[in-house]
Amino acid sequence: MPAYTFEALQPDGKPRKGVIEADTARAARVLLRGQSLVPLSVDALSGPASALSAPLLGARAFNSTQLAIWTRQLAGLVGSGLPLDRSLTALADEAEDERQRNVMASLRAEVNAGATLAKAMERHPREFSGVYTAVIAAGEQGGHLGTVLERLADDLEERQALRGKLIGAALYPAIVTVVAVLIVVFLMAYVVPQVATVFSGSKHALPTVTVVVMALSNFLRQWGGWLLGALALALIGLRLALKSPGVRLQFDAAWLRLPLVGRLSRGYNAARFGSTLAMLAGAGVPILRALQAAAETLSNTAMRADAEDALVMVREGAPLASALAQKKRFPGLLAMFARLGEQTGQLPRMLQRAADQLGSDVQRRASRLATILEPVLILAMGVIVMVIVMAVMLPIMQLSQWVK
Repeated sequence: MPAYTFEALQPDGKPRKGVIEADTARAARVLLRGQSLVPLSVDALSGPASALSAPLLGARAFNSTQLAIWTRQLAGLVGSGLPLDRSLTALADEAEDERQRNVMASLRAEVNAGATLAKAMERHPREFSGVYTAVIAAGEQGGHLGTVLERLADDLEERQALRGKLIGAALYPAIVTVVAVLIVVFLMAYVVPQVATVFSGSKHALPTVTVVVMALSNFLRQWGGWLLGALALALIGLRLALKSPGVRLQFDAAWLRLPLVGRLSRGYNAARFGSTLAMLAGAGVPILRALQAAAETLSNTAMRADAEDALVMVREGAPLASALAQKKRFPGLLAMFARLGEQTGQLPRMLQRAADQLGSDVQRRASRLATILEPVLILAMGVIVMVIVMAVMLPIMQLSQWVK
């Protein structure tokens, strides 16, 4: 049964918005009047046109955390034996966000009309990725939707946890860097010029460190705005250039070759690729389709190109482990566990183990890097501030000697 969004007036004159299911818009108006409401507008919610265009006009209904929670809730309801349409109804009634209620009402309407949950989710590509719908489709075909939803929720939560730990490891060094830059800019733009005016008429030679710091201060005051503008233009130009597939491929390949962040990026992308591939293969998705979907989750285009090359090799008959082993951008650990999985018949389990080990290694390296960067940044900021303070204090000390 189609779903419609409505806006109506209550008997007390207050507006009310919501979603209602009816065969036609006219029937929806009749139902609203039966609830003592005066319908002002009734618009179709389900259907290809509206379902695809509505998400594009505003923000997403689910962020990553909300999608993981919603998936876990749906898994619990479906796993307990509650029919899918009633599970969606219960979640829609509990949802506090109107956009989430609209999405769930649309899913429920499509399911009631005979569509599968995966097909209904395909009408909301911004909310549910291709990997998500592929896993749902495999679960529905195999008759174990509740188990597949649990796996999806686990994968989403693990991915969120890994990303959160990486952001947490990088947050403190980033804050220290920003504070250090602001302090140095304030000292160079305000404090040093004040000292320069005091000693500008002095006939005595100033210390070398003071002369150098004053020269840098004058340079920043005269050209600082131009430097910021040039930096902003460079960043805009880089962003525009990265929209070109060829430039983006070269940039991502060069990024992977960097000493520290390159290895972290390789590990993070490989962990995400292995986890997605394990989840899809475990849900019964054919390996070629699973490889294609897992490749699309890679944010690094160079590694995505390697994954697509591996897909071609597997399609031509090569084992997955051999195809991955020939792509040096992927860690050898992933190919090794894939070979063990193919030999033992436990490919999903082995791929998940490889993804877990890669994710743990990324967390460990990120934490170690952050631990090293924190004292280095603090020490560097202290040295810079000490140099500026010396540049200010040395002339004052010399002035006291001249007065004596």
